[in-house]
Amino acid sequence: MARQLRAEQTRSTIITAAADLFDRRGYESTSLSDIVEHAHVTKGALYFHFAAKEDLAHAILELQSHTARRLATETDSRGHTSLEALMRLTFGITRKSVEDPVLRAGLRLATGGIRPRPPLSHPFTEWLDIVTARLVGAVKESDVHPDVDIDVVAHSLVCFFVGTRVVGRSREPVARQPRRTAEMWNILIRGLVPVTRRARYLSLAARLEREIAPV
Repeated sequence: MARQLRAEQTRSTIITAAADLFDRRGYESTSLSDIVEHAHVTKGALYFHFAAKEDLAHAILELQSHTARRLATETDSRGHTSLEALMRLTFGITRKSVEDPVLRAGLRLATGGIRPRPPLSHPFTEWLDIVTARLVGAVKESDVHPDVDIDVVAHSLVCFFVGTRVVGRSREPVARQPRRTAEMWNILIRGLVPVTRRARYLSLAARLEREIAPV
């Protein structure tokens, strides 16, 4: 049992080190030797868990997918409206991205041409499915205008969310992401939510930003 625990800890250490380097340097510019040095493990330990750098990339994408699905399940289980659940999910992913290099690396890998292995979907396909389901619910609950094109809005929201993080990565500190997520929602709410319900969701966006903003 102790040996298994040490092996799991070593694997986690290697993944975190690889994610940090992939996030800061990029996948192509990071070698296995760089990861060994950054993780403070031996080459033998790395090869015991991962036969190639590509295996590390897929492990990171799997963790990113697991986190997104877990956060989606958690927000759905708390009795929020569909729109609030969607907002809380985006702020939750933002918070995790600020704290965790694995999620930041997952985004960089996803935008850099790394394809997940089946049966894992591409992160953007998964996010589109998650967003679409909640927008459908928001329309039924009259929190989003009934005449919107759900597919277009879902695609635009995912592009907005991903693009903000990609652009921000090279222009500003990661701690700025909660503000950018709130700005995104301020724009979307004014375009999607009926006037009579708008104040509630604008207030929610401001509150969620305060809750996750670094001190």
